[in-house]
Amino acid sequence: MRPALLLAFFFTLLAGIESAAAQQKVIKIGALYPLTGNLAATGMDCKRGVDLAVDIINGKYDLNLPLANQEGIPSLDHAKIEVVYADTKGDPKNGLAEAERLITEEKVVALIGAYQSAVTKTASQAAERLKVPFVCSDSSSPTLTERGFEYFFRVSPHDGTMARNQFEFLKDLETKKGVKVKTIALIYENTEFGSNVAKQQRNYAKEFGYDIVADIAYPANASDVTSEVGKIIAAKPDVVMHAAYITDAILFTKTFKEMNLVPQGFLNMAGYIESDYLPTVKADGNYFLVRSTFALDLAHKKPLVGQVADLYQKKYNIPMGENTARSFTAPFVLADAFNRAKSTDSDAVVKALLATNIPGDQLINPWKGIQFDPQTHQNIYASAMLVQIQDQTYYTVWPSDAASRDVIWPFPAWKDRK
Repeated sequence: MRPALLLAFFFTLLAGIESAAAQQKVIKIGALYPLTGNLAATGMDCKRGVDLAVDIINGKYDLNLPLANQEGIPSLDHAKIEVVYADTKGDPKNGLAEAERLITEEKVVALIGAYQSAVTKTASQAAERLKVPFVCSDSSSPTLTERGFEYFFRVSPHDGTMARNQFEFLKDLETKKGVKVKTIALIYENTEFGSNVAKQQRNYAKEFGYDIVADIAYPANASDVTSEVGKIIAAKPDVVMHAAYITDAILFTKTFKEMNLVPQGFLNMAGYIESDYLPTVKADGNYFLVRSTFALDLAHKKPLVGQVADLYQKKYNIPMGENTARSFTAPFVLADAFNRAKSTDSDAVVKALLATNIPGDQLINPWKGIQFDPQTHQNIYASAMLVQIQDQTYYTVWPSDAASRDVIWPFPAWKDRK
């Protein structure tokens, strides 16, 4: 071989090696969210949280977050995280198909998502079958961590925890403010999420000594709920507990006002804390209580919350919300596991996830930390708080050690609103 040809061959080979090395410095993870359809705004909230987290992991930030000042995954030659998004369209069948596509065609090494419990249920079945880790931080059905799956992990609290928190709040009200609550109405959308919320609430109502006087399921895509609200009015409950997504939360709020439903209080799940809720209902959203795993007012006790929220505001020009905060956490959990595993091999990552021990001061959520139960793979420290909408802003009102405002109770009559 001529020297010139030999030299050309050498440089071609070297370029190929360098190209392969460059490719090895990217770790692909898949993210499943409803990016079109009724929950598209929620899906985009989740996506923004993931994107900000990945920016921080891949960059170098002076923040007390896992790997924030390391630029990528240190033990893997500072490999950068690349997120491949898939639109579930809010459909469990599509979520299953997209999970399979991300794993088999896009070659992602882990999954996060998928917000809706019904979609996460099917998507995680695909991940389990294909032996790919799935770190969920935004789906709350208790059944998701009751299946004995090896590759599924949940960071945030499930609805059993959050339902119990609602009843603990009521007992605190009775003890500290002399409030008398005896009867409760349950109303819930009839998918995996709402049905399991109601199941938990029934159990805790019995345990805490409350009577359920109405138990009403409805389709999440309902366009008229006057019949359901009429049943609640007829039952005359002291408290209404509502598990909803965003479109039904808005519809029920309008119908509650139109039909003048005024119980002592509303204790709600999910839809009432979505980013589109208050801009749509405005002052009519005031005084509703909703469970949450994040609020901006946590910054008064946890400066990291304010630092991350400021980054989010600057990047997207909108305030950081609860769904964003939950989704924000999942990439850090995976990045931490990749780094300790020194590998993206599924079994090595699962082993690392089981050894996860992220302290609470490295989280924007109000938790002691993240550690996974060895059997269920549920974060043992995940918990919720209650926020109340006051002056069209979410304020933490429970537990008392996190509260920035006192709860306004009872729910003010619609006719007395300014």
